[in-house]
Amino acid sequence: MFKDLFNKTVALAAHKSARFFLSFVCIIESIFFPIPPDVMIIPMTLAQKKRWLQIATIATISSVVGGIIGYAIGYFFYQEIGIHIFEFYGFEGFKSFKDQVQVGKGFWAWIILLAIAGFTPVPFKLLTISSGLIHFNFFIFILVATLTRGSRFFILAGLLSFFGHKILPYIQKFSGKIMILITGLLLIGFYIAYLIYNNYESFIN
Repeated sequence: MFKDLFNKTVALAAHKSARFFLSFVCIIESIFFPIPPDVMIIPMTLAQKKRWLQIATIATISSVVGGIIGYAIGYFFYQEIGIHIFEFYGFEGFKSFKDQVQVGKGFWAWIILLAIAGFTPVPFKLLTISSGLIHFNFFIFILVATLTRGSRFFILAGLLSFFGHKILPYIQKFSGKIMILITGLLLIGFYIAYLIYNNYESFIN
């Protein structure tokens, strides 16, 4: 199922409305979708190298918008919606962490977690919903999300735009292995998130 979902997401990059679908994937990926937008950004940028800034901008803005929706779910609808997303991925929310963040004990630790989730394969959606759940400062949440997601997407699109002609033959030759690598990185990201969610008390102390 995951492989089919991955392939269908990649296929959207060749659609005539690819930019719309990229925006859509970035939004839902920040809320519940397991496939990262990178799998669309890569083929879209390789096909339209001169539009890498536009592609990265769409991805960044849409991802932050999705993050805001995830934040709202955690803040207002955790019991109705958020908890089911966590259960789907095998996690529980940071209920006991809320007071620690409010008194400042875990403030900087949470910023680090947000930055890690925004820039790495660690599932961003788990931190967006959790940020709303613990009532983390909304404006700082937006700032960190914008900086980390923007850095990730602009660096990726920029590198592909300037060096894509050199790496494209290798991408075409090893596409199957690259898909396995991306899948592996996602699994590692979920595993890291699992470790964080089960050991967060030792992380913030």
